[in-house]
Amino acid sequence: MARVDGDGLAEAFLREPRRYTSHQVAEMAGVPVYRARRFWRALGFANVADDAVEFTDSDVEALKTLLGMVSSGVYDEEHVLLMARSLGAATARLAESQAELGVEVLDQAGVPLADRPRAWRRRAERVVPDLEKLLVYAWRRQLAAAAGRIAEQDMSSVRLAVGFADLVAFTRLSRQITGSELATLVDRFEGRSADIVTSTGGRVVKTLGDSVLFVADKSHVAAEIALRLVEMHTRVKGMPELRVGLASGPVIWRMGDVFGTTVNLASRLTALALPGTILADPAMAEELEGDRAFRLREVNRLSVRGLGELAPFTVVRAGAA
Repeated sequence: MARVDGDGLAEAFLREPRRYTSHQVAEMAGVPVYRARRFWRALGFANVADDAVEFTDSDVEALKTLLGMVSSGVYDEEHVLLMARSLGAATARLAESQAELGVEVLDQAGVPLADRPRAWRRRAERVVPDLEKLLVYAWRRQLAAAAGRIAEQDMSSVRLAVGFADLVAFTRLSRQITGSELATLVDRFEGRSADIVTSTGGRVVKTLGDSVLFVADKSHVAAEIALRLVEMHTRVKGMPELRVGLASGPVIWRMGDVFGTTVNLASRLTALALPGTILADPAMAEELEGDRAFRLREVNRLSVRGLGELAPFTVVRAGAA
């Protein structure tokens, strides 16, 4: 919430003037300022000086909304704080990426650095209303899909197929190319990977620059995603080879992320896989047994850090040499 500058840039994005201090907002919401700050910190906003005029009418309404969810009994306060942290983390990343894209557009247009604040204000007037609509639209569609998946699911015992796809020798490559080339490579990897995962029926949990974590409800879907990812990277000139680890079993699904032994196993298998190959744990191999779309090859027993020894299987497409 820190003031960006004195020329109205922040207001151009907030689309309303800042007129209140933190104490005034808390008073209007009917809570002590320390409690208001708990919600603001959960949303990812830093504390500001007591006399700093940083808050708008929307800040007042947002705080009242959060408090109202608690007082109405819809959620208890801890769950509201969890929800606020999830919302803050997701929107912070989204805002950073959109700001970066905005800078790229201004740079490509040849806008000098000294003129950027004025250009930013003009751009905010044009794009913020549309981005706001798209954000709400995408969130509603994603919420509807997520609610449909888990409405009748016991979240304490979710069973999923988990996959980690990792670019081989990415660290070495990142030292050999320019920053812009590296950014382009990461953008292409994340974009193409997300397209394959979602179009095949899986879900991207998160991307980490040189790797992507995805899940699927069925093992054959996860295996098909892995094969398509490897095949796609083989065809793309200049793209490092890919390796994938797959595991099937119970996972802990919490705040949009997945945890547990199954996830750890998929990650460990990725590190053990050779470039251009897919390693699956025995549980997934058993579920794929008899599926005519795939061929499984057992490999020698491997020591998996923190998980002991196991004999994984490589997964190839049926008919492959």
